[in-house]
Amino acid sequence: MKVCIVVGTRPEIVKMSPIIKELVKQRLNHFVLHTGQHYSYNMDGIFFKELGLKKPKYNLKIGSGTQGDQTGRMLVKIEQVLMKEKPDVVLVQGDTNTVLAASLAAGKLHIRIGHVEAGIRSFNRYMPEELNRILVDHISDYLFAPTKNARRQLIKEGIDPKKILVTGNTVVDAVLNNIKIAKRRASALRELELVRKNYMLLTMHRQENVDNKKRLSSILKGITLLHKNVKMPIVFPAHPRTLKMISRLRLKLPECIKTIEPVGYIEFLQLEANASLILTDSGGLQEEACILKVPCITLRDDTERPETIEVGSNALVGTNPKLINKFGTKMLRKNTDWGMPFGDGKAGIRIIKAICHDF
Repeated sequence: MKVCIVVGTRPEIVKMSPIIKELVKQRLNHFVLHTGQHYSYNMDGIFFKELGLKKPKYNLKIGSGTQGDQTGRMLVKIEQVLMKEKPDVVLVQGDTNTVLAASLAAGKLHIRIGHVEAGIRSFNRYMPEELNRILVDHISDYLFAPTKNARRQLIKEGIDPKKILVTGNTVVDAVLNNIKIAKRRASALRELELVRKNYMLLTMHRQENVDNKKRLSSILKGITLLHKNVKMPIVFPAHPRTLKMISRLRLKLPECIKTIEPVGYIEFLQLEANASLILTDSGGLQEEACILKVPCITLRDDTERPETIEVGSNALVGTNPKLINKFGTKMLRKNTDWGMPFGDGKAGIRIIKAICHDF
């Protein structure tokens, strides 16, 4: 058996790391293909180093572009690699253009596809990520659902239950494996002069927010209101594209937001774990906040992580400034004794075991 692991963004590197490590541990034949959808060292390269992973065998260095342009260039280059390497299985994770392109290339070459984090839905088809998820799920041979909710959704869409395995989410594996390292080694709090549990952490990157002047302006107003109310510093490791769009839309970041360069995974994990509140439009951060017992508010109108809402770790607030202030204040007082909806940290082991069973 030969396995190809495809990644393209920093969340994919993090969530695939437990699977890669399990392949290494079992000495199974595999290689990593990185599309370079995230293409700066701070956005991806440092993650391989910090997670103890070898550099990818292939880095396509695709970079940014429109949806069609980026996906098309990936499809061409991924196909070339797969034709050369001839893997038996291609594993993809999540909902990016990398995932769609790799799955299309593998499917047309009759290579089995395993989709890690299958079955999650926001039910908002205006999001390109939602279309990617749906398309990939329906052409995959192995659907590794993180939760029972995700499994139910896949069956509802007519997918053969025999293809579906509830594994838990590999993000739990990654967080549990690395949080001790972050506590011991990371220096983000000291360097940024932050006090544990006395600051808020902000991330924004989704097109629906950062490409829309009205939504982005509302978010910034809401954050300003919240800061005036709770008087806590707000740290913002800014995605380069987000800063570019803020400038292009002629908006200004409020003075209460402390903008920093993107940081490595270990440093970011320390920032997450010690924050009083996380404000985000990231799906992965909703999960990580839940795992780390840090309250979260999500700056979107929908979420594909409903489990975080159900257990009470997350509030879906949209972009209304008053709601950002209201629920931000409320979640700061939240009791963090919620349960863990994403598994026991052994998802990577289950995924490799399921694939090996067929070979």
